Amino acid sequence: MKINLRSFLLAFIVILSFAAVGIAIAYQNLWAIFGFIMFGCVVMGYGLFLKRKMSEK
Repeated sequence: MKINLRSFLLAFIVILSFAAVGIAIAYQNLWAIFGFIMFGCVVMGYGLFLKRKMSEK
């Protein structure tokens, strides 16, 4: 089984971003919560874009 390193790293970054949302909630920092949610969504969207681009080939 071949592992796509780029997709793996993107997924890992998204997981870390949403874990950071939990930490930001614990610190009650609204700006960090919003920032990490936005960052996670952008990275996830980029990963889905790459997946669709690769599947069209």
